[in-house]
Amino acid sequence: MELEKHMGGTRNRQTMTANLGAHAMRAERAPLSHVFSLLSLLLCLLCPSSGHAARIGDLVETDLAEQALRFFTFQDPAVRYALLGSMLLGITCGLLGGFIVVRKMALVGDALSHAVLPGVALGFLWNMSKDPVAIFVGAVLAGLLGAAAVHLIKHTTRLKEDTALGLVLASFFAVGICLVTMIQRLPNGNKSGIDKFLFGQAAAIGEGDVKLMLVATGLAVLMILLFYKEFLVTSFDAGFARSVGFPVQAIHYGLMLLLAFAVVIALQAVGVVLVSAMLITPAAAAYLLTDRMHRLLALAALFGLCAGALGAFLSFLRPNLPTGPLMVLAATAVFVLAFLFGPRHGVVARWWRRRSGAARIQRENTLKAVYHVLEAREFKGEGVSLRELAERRRETVEDARQQAVELRRHDFATLQQDGNAIYLTPEGWQRACAIVRNHRLWELYLTNAAHIAADHVHEDAEKIEHVLGEEVVRLIEKRLNYATHDPHGRAIPGLADLRRGEAPASPLPGATGYGRST
Repeated sequence: MELEKHMGGTRNRQTMTANLGAHAMRAERAPLSHVFSLLSLLLCLLCPSSGHAARIGDLVETDLAEQALRFFTFQDPAVRYALLGSMLLGITCGLLGGFIVVRKMALVGDALSHAVLPGVALGFLWNMSKDPVAIFVGAVLAGLLGAAAVHLIKHTTRLKEDTALGLVLASFFAVGICLVTMIQRLPNGNKSGIDKFLFGQAAAIGEGDVKLMLVATGLAVLMILLFYKEFLVTSFDAGFARSVGFPVQAIHYGLMLLLAFAVVIALQAVGVVLVSAMLITPAAAAYLLTDRMHRLLALAALFGLCAGALGAFLSFLRPNLPTGPLMVLAATAVFVLAFLFGPRHGVVARWWRRRSGAARIQRENTLKAVYHVLEAREFKGEGVSLRELAERRRETVEDARQQAVELRRHDFATLQQDGNAIYLTPEGWQRACAIVRNHRLWELYLTNAAHIAADHVHEDAEKIEHVLGEEVVRLIEKRLNYATHDPHGRAIPGLADLRRGEAPASPLPGATGYGRST
């Protein structure tokens, strides 16, 4: 697909545009003046420019640096329109895609994107031209008809929603393909450009298209700001919304109407085939990064805006690079980054937490083993030899040495000068007592409350001892009437043990340690 682009505008206008998406979504109750500021700033960018208007396809002799420089000088109006249109559809698709994702209606966006194609064709046939308003009205009506057909099939037959969506998607798309084929067979039909709605052609976006996109984006932002609570409640708990008197069905169809707007304005840039990706991908990336809905919407709008701008820029660097697929690839790259490096749900973050958790459990098990060695000899002496620790842990002395070094690195222990004995620091002693306390309290709790045999509670306590918080431990202690011994008759360390740390004379030069006094 030949990429036809022009450049225009100024760098200052681009800077203003790059901040608009995030500015419009800062808070749940943002003043409506922010919305009107957004609209007015974007309208300023539509002012005609006197810059040169050469086709990008003719600039094959320039290198990447020159092309990038031309892009950021904003001299050609057509490229400015393509850039603004891509950014506007990114904002709209991101905002509405957020609600689609949390409502688990991803297939709805795909079905609507295919259902609007007959409306696009009929809008063209209305006056045999690519009139943006006629195509917009026809596509929206077709999208709403598709949504109504899904609702009718779902509520009048035994078929589930996904089946109804598949039927509507396939049938409406087939009708649209037939109409587009018919248009292309008309005189001058091949020059109509109607086929570009299948795969998108951002370079064909004109001033009228951008103004229509601006109106649709402004309407979507305004409706979300005005009815944010209603959209929020019905998205997460429709039953509760009905119980408090919310018109759930009206809100749902209002959202479908806005979604149809988003689909229609995205057709020109990314086409029927890829528009669902722009609805879902930025919102899915935002979903991985936050648990708050207003932040999800803001991030989704920002990601959509950035994907649109990046797709327009990358497609400008070389002739014959399609803008729509590059926009989708840019949004996909954002999703991959969120998937891999998200602070809470990212693969790397989860791997690091598991790795850190495993290392912490290893240290705590070593501390517990030191405590058990000291307990076995009635806390006589402060140091524990690495051989004793290795026998207790059922491992080699070298493994015990490595664990002792790890404890020393975290200030839980010190080592004898020759490295053959380990002494707990006050922090190490307190943590050892806490782990033993958690283990034995949980064993007693399972024995008393769950009536599990005493010889069947050890393995469960081995797992839970590392995750019990202090508040839960205090509650268990209260429930057990501050018991002092576990089901096996061993003493349960109390708060006094956790706070006790005495520094006896070291039996060996250079060694210091703390233990429980007897």
